This record gives sequence, structure tokens and C-alpha cells, in this order.
Amino acid sequence: MIKILKWGLIIITSLILLIYALNIEYLIKGVRTIYLTGNNTAFISDYEYFDNREIKSSNPAPWATHEKYNQVIESEELKNLNEQRETKSFLVIKNDSILFEKYYDGYDQNSLSNSFSVAKSIVVSLMGKAIMEGKIKGLDQPVSDYFEQYKDGLASELTVGNLATMSSGMKWNEKYYNVINITSESYFTDDLRSVILRQEIIEKPGQRFRYSSGDTQLLGMIIEKATGTTLSDYLSEKFWEPMGAENTALWQLDSDKYGMEKAYCCLASTARDFARFGKLYINKGQWGDQTILDPSFVELAINPSFEESPYYGYGWWLYNYEGKKVFTMNGHRGQFVISFPDENIIIVRQGSFNEKGRVSESSGDLYKYISEGYKLAKSIE
Repeated sequence: MIKILKWGLIIITSLILLIYALNIEYLIKGVRTIYLTGNNTAFISDYEYFDNREIKSSNPAPWATHEKYNQVIESEELKNLNEQRETKSFLVIKNDSILFEKYYDGYDQNSLSNSFSVAKSIVVSLMGKAIMEGKIKGLDQPVSDYFEQYKDGLASELTVGNLATMSSGMKWNEKYYNVINITSESYFTDDLRSVILRQEIIEKPGQRFRYSSGDTQLLGMIIEKATGTTLSDYLSEKFWEPMGAENTALWQLDSDKYGMEKAYCCLASTARDFARFGKLYINKGQWGDQTILDPSFVELAINPSFEESPYYGYGWWLYNYEGKKVFTMNGHRGQFVISFPDENIIIVRQGSFNEKGRVSESSGDLYKYISEGYKLAKSIE
């Protein structure tokens, strides 16, 4: 027994030394927060294992409820989909009133859930606000104005707008289940800023869409510098408070209270409060008598940036459902905020599991939630 314990200690010590020698010490944090909790990738309640910064709400303005609130019966396909896909929240809003909402597995209207990449759309909204306030000069402002690492070569051509359209040309490999890669490192590192600043620009910026969490993180770092405050505080002041969010949200940090928000993901909030961004963009940046975002910026955001990538604008995914315009906020494991602007319908789904599939693929979860949510909303007409 002593010999077994001795060899076990030697092996563990050797592994730890190897991790540090290979500069992949972030794996230790990954094992502690993800793998030892029984998961093989980030999960919707993992904010409990990380440092967070609050996005405060002190003046809540609850959604109105529709006169037929929860009187519409969900289809068997939607019911089965939500059960099979481990849905936690499903919400349908029509004409600014909650028509249908259902929660599962102990979740309710006040339960927080990890946004994953839904946060990317919100970060681009923060950029739009900073431009509107003159804190960022515009979409063509060079990134080198904020970080000298981008003064030479292809990097010198990189602009703020390139980051918002994910056309930076950054060397980035987006993977979620491989533990040794840049995506995992950015999720578990204690110094996210330095991880991002060492990523090279290997293609000419502004030429094509290529999905990259690194683009959004760098954009978040620019917003942080330009506004002189944290992303969380800026979001709270410019969006959460004026839009009357009902709950205080949490944004994951890379380390303690002085750390950086994971701008590309990890904003924990409720289905009802995420839906507010759908309403804001449907209303072209207007919230009541306040202009929160410039209408011209909203129009830019929800239209394609590149002809060969008609499914992405500035932070928003773009689709067409049976001839109807749809724009969405999408996140890992099937976090969706779906908006039909012409019919003022918003659908929110939060959950733990999803299958891959674009809207054009009838087998994909996003297509099914668009279809079933829309049919539910239209069933009362």
C-alpha cells in the first residue's frame, strides 16, 4: 500500500510539473471547475465555480403578460424537443407581452443561466453604444489606437469593425471539447488579456467571416479601455438599468474582482432579461422614450456583413424562415434568443444540450425552436 501511494504521488507530481512546463497550467482550473463536476465542457450553471462581476438592476420593469398567458397548448413536437434537449427555460413574447413560458428541473423566471456566446451580441451592442457616445471613433478606428501590439504588419490594418464582424484574420481555433487549445485556455486562464494579445493576425482583416471568440474578447478589451470602466458596469448603466432588467446578472471573470470579463461568453441571466435585447433590436434601438442605440447601427447589425456569409451581421445571426426575416443571439449548448422583427415575436430557449444544425437544416435544434416557437405565437390569431 505504501508503495502504491508513493508511486501515485510521484505520478501526480510529475503530471503537475509537466503541465507547468508545457505552459498549460490552465488545465488545473479546468479540471477543478468542469471535469471534477461531472462535465466534459462548460455548462449553464458553471458561473458558480468562477469569479463574477454583478450587472445590477435597481429599477425592474417586468414584462406585461398576454391576456392568453400560458393558455396556448404547446405542440407535441415542442414538448418532446424541450424534454429531450434538457431545456430549462422556454419563453415566447408577442407584441411585448409574455404569451408562453415554461421552466424545467427546478428553474423559474428568476433562475440565472450561462449565456455562452449569446454574450457576443451584447458586447457588439456595447460597442455600438460606445460609438454613439463618441468613446470609440467608429467602426474604422484601428485597433492599434488601443493596443500597440497591432501596429505592424497585417495587424496594423485591423479595425474595431473587423472584430464585430469576426473578420479579424486572427489565428484562432474554435473548439469546445478539446482541452488543449486556445478556446479552453481562454476559458480557464487567470489572465485573459495577455492570452488574447499574443494571438497573431495571419490573414488580411476585413476579407471574410470566420467565427472567433478571440475577436469578441479583443473587442471587449477595447470597450473597456475606451469607456474607462468594466464591461459589467457599462452594460448595467447603458442597458440593464434603462431597459428595466428584473434580475441582477453575473458576468464571469478570468480571476478575482480586478479581472476581465469573458466577453465572448458567460453572462448568467434569465430568459426574460435576455429577451430584452430582442425587443431593443426589433424597436431599432429605442426603449420607450429613450434611444439606447443608434437606429442606423441596429440596421447594420442585423444585415449581412459579407455576401458570402449572409447568416452573420455585426454580432447577430441572420436567417429567413418561410420568407420572414429572423435574427438571433446564439450560444453553446443551445442558448437562443430568436426575434421576428416584422411580427414582434421573441422566443428564448435556455438549456443544457443541443444538436448541431443551421436553420436551413430541418434537423437542427435552432430551426425547430424557430419553427415551433413561431407556430405557438401565431396560434392565437
